[in-house]
Amino acid sequence: MDAWVSQAITKIEADMQRSSDTHLVPVPLPRFDGIQLYLKDESTHPTGSLKHRLARSLFLFALCNGEIKKGSTVIEASSGSTAISEAYFARLLGLPFIAVVPESTSVEKIRQIEFYGGQSHKVKGSDIYSAAEALAQQTSGVYLDQFTNAERATDWRGNNNIAESIFKQMEKEPHPIPRWVVVTAGTGGTSATIGRYIRYKGLDTQLCVPDPDNSVFYDYFQTGDKTLRSSIGSNIEGIGRPRVEPSFLRKVVDRMYQIPDAASYASMHYLNTILNRRCGGSTGTNFYTVLKLIEEMKNNGESGSIVSMICDSGERYLNSYYSEAWLAEKGFLDDVKIYQDRITKFINSGAPLK
Repeated sequence: MDAWVSQAITKIEADMQRSSDTHLVPVPLPRFDGIQLYLKDESTHPTGSLKHRLARSLFLFALCNGEIKKGSTVIEASSGSTAISEAYFARLLGLPFIAVVPESTSVEKIRQIEFYGGQSHKVKGSDIYSAAEALAQQTSGVYLDQFTNAERATDWRGNNNIAESIFKQMEKEPHPIPRWVVVTAGTGGTSATIGRYIRYKGLDTQLCVPDPDNSVFYDYFQTGDKTLRSSIGSNIEGIGRPRVEPSFLRKVVDRMYQIPDAASYASMHYLNTILNRRCGGSTGTNFYTVLKLIEEMKNNGESGSIVSMICDSGERYLNSYYSEAWLAEKGFLDDVKIYQDRITKFINSGAPLK
């Protein structure tokens, strides 16, 4: 093996060894006896999101496939969080990195990409894929292509992946085998890893994947039509796609919900009140879906546990999702307040969500 590649793999493995696992945070549900909720806090990774795991896997995948060499320019198509994590690993290896991002990507995310030495190449619309491919050709660079490679770059059988971590951390809890795991999909890599692991281990757990507005994953789950397209991109950065991504595996998913954007925003604001911390929009999408499942379990007289995720920190969205002015400008503010009221009443009294 090339000496530089060998050293690069060692550096990434050493970085992983220095990082402890992320916490599994219990969320109190005093009105729902017998039902426990846990949020795996992926925002505590060095680069602040769930995508740190994916970026590490993608770099190792490309290195071991012989694609990344000393001096290679690394290219990625991303709405922000994956690019931040990949910029971190590119800097670790001393490689130039360029993120092809939608022009709507938050200023905070752009700054973090640049903090790790990466560059941002903004494009209009949702076609970041062809722009990334073209840029890779122009620079003779390596296009990591998270949307294709996410499901194959991670070892879903174990090896400290997120699924293995969740189930190990749950071992001492009242209901150690979750009734549900809830995780949103951007590339589909995390849902593929968890869904495969559940089946591999023969676990009595179901996987639920919520989808935001303007994403085709939900309709694809229902129809199996891989040609589906949306002309409008998702308002929840990092999740939901305008096309069916190769890494999204519908057959490992047990259920999907389509969650209104206003419900996601209201949920992340509510989480801030009970956790005393800001979470990102995809965490809000997860949380509202969890509430729907809790309501179903209560109505059916079921007990058990649900595990979901804090995908990233809300500090990346101070000028958007956490800004009343932004919510009003985008036409979400009134609906967000309605959903906040529903969520509060549901948590405090068990009143129906709808």
